Amino acid sequence: MIDKRVSEDEIIGELADGMVIGVGGWGSRRKPMSLIRAIARSSLKDLTIVSYGGPDVGLLCAAGKVRKVVSGFVSLDSIPLEPFYRQARQNGTIQAAEWDEGMLLLGLQAAGWRVPFLPTRAGLGSDIPRLMPDLQTVTSPYDDGETLLAVPALDLDVALIHMNRADQGGNGQYLGPDPYFDDLFAMAATTCFMTCERLVPTEELAAAARPETIIINRLMTTGVLEVGRGAHFTTCAPDYARDEAFQRVYNAASKSDASWQAFKDRYVDAPTQADYLRAVDELAASSAADSASNGTRPEGAAK
Repeated sequence: MIDKRVSEDEIIGELADGMVIGVGGWGSRRKPMSLIRAIARSSLKDLTIVSYGGPDVGLLCAAGKVRKVVSGFVSLDSIPLEPFYRQARQNGTIQAAEWDEGMLLLGLQAAGWRVPFLPTRAGLGSDIPRLMPDLQTVTSPYDDGETLLAVPALDLDVALIHMNRADQGGNGQYLGPDPYFDDLFAMAATTCFMTCERLVPTEELAAAARPETIIINRLMTTGVLEVGRGAHFTTCAPDYARDEAFQRVYNAASKSDASWQAFKDRYVDAPTQADYLRAVDELAASSAADSASNGTRPEGAAK
């Protein structure tokens, strides 16, 4: 089995201006945030991001890396509207195609199957065909003659995904409650890079959970990188929950240019994952100390 371990620099080195990049996860859940920050620090630009979006989309919009977003939604879950994406839409600094969630799934599936489109009823009866006039319909060739929406394949240059566990050959496993559609992103892409919480021997994947949790097989992946807490501040259940306190700090950073610059300087521009986590943990410790001195519960602490 080929050893597919790569470095973060090697992954970023494979990306280029103008690429179509798919990002796995869902909202503020199991996003490959260490790679997203690395892209934000890079010189890359004019990217098209395809995502069931969360802070991956917002952070790249704030960093000026995005030309277009193709999404089913963009949300922080506990904070309904992603603040930096909203600003980019309102300011007209990006193009956006907001698809029905089912349409996005079928677009990825079509790309993975290497067919030009897949037919669906999703999106019919909505404003999507009016707002996206390039979408075409097809008529069923069978007796029903039904008119269906032809969802075009979402061909990706690169997919970026994050798994709980992986092996050095590029097999990946989720251990949380939902696989999301990371396997579809991987299959829709020419190249797929996977980060994981832990790299383990292949036999440990089968021992850890049911075989069907190994949704990423080595044929889908180009490279794999172990990054502990690599999805922070999004959730990566069962390894860790969403860092709600930090997510609120991220949201507050959208309030002004100065607050964004301060957030970027401290967290986004941290050169390594260790530097980033050190800054995150310092913030949490400072918050806990302030709460202790005030006799209040630290923000985000369990009740």
